[in-house]
Amino acid sequence: MKNLLLASTSTIYGSAFLEYLMPELSILFAGVQNVTFVPYARPGGITEQEYTRKTAEAFAAIGIKVIGLDHQKDPKSALRDAEAIFTGGGNTFLLVKRLYELGLMSVLKEVLASGTPYLGTSAGTNICGQTMSTTNDMPIVPIPHHEVLQQIPFNINPHYTEPEQNSQHMGESRETRIREYLTQNSTAVIGLREGSWLRVIGPDISLQGSGHAAVFKKNKPTFYVAPGQDLNTLI
Repeated sequence: MKNLLLASTSTIYGSAFLEYLMPELSILFAGVQNVTFVPYARPGGITEQEYTRKTAEAFAAIGIKVIGLDHQKDPKSALRDAEAIFTGGGNTFLLVKRLYELGLMSVLKEVLASGTPYLGTSAGTNICGQTMSTTNDMPIVPIPHHEVLQQIPFNINPHYTEPEQNSQHMGESRETRIREYLTQNSTAVIGLREGSWLRVIGPDISLQGSGHAAVFKKNKPTFYVAPGQDLNTLI
């Protein structure tokens, strides 16, 4: 049975890395001693080793050891043997490239479907949709496919924001770009705001955290989902 927590971000304003999620992680990872960390997205261009160290420091607060895939000679076996998995944020293109070139995309899909507890933040959340095509990230590396883990029946746009009232910015809004995507694709998109996450338990998907999520469907007006609401019937 799937057991996923898919967060828009790892860090909210005024809070340390993963701090706001710690109460939920204590539930998600109850009884877990080791979390296997996927560091490939490398936010800000940091090394995989630096990212693993940062994550290990955060998880020490709840008594969990972090095992970085950057330290594993056989990352496929490491994922298959993992008690739990965390894929961090950064650049989704870089993350997807690494997962495909190491043969890990199919392995990760397999273990998540079997019930291994999983935390995703930002790029790590984006890859749980049907495709990664609604990422905000620049395509800094080529990727072989846009198809990703397909653990939920829609796509995610992490860090979703709407234009501020009276803003003088004339560039495209996030909603405009998602609507452009829907002119060529039919997969629904959830705009997931900072401080919010999706909780997936088996077939059930609900919005948790702070703030409403925006739901975009082809040829339909945008509507909003409140925290605590079930997304299954809405999507």
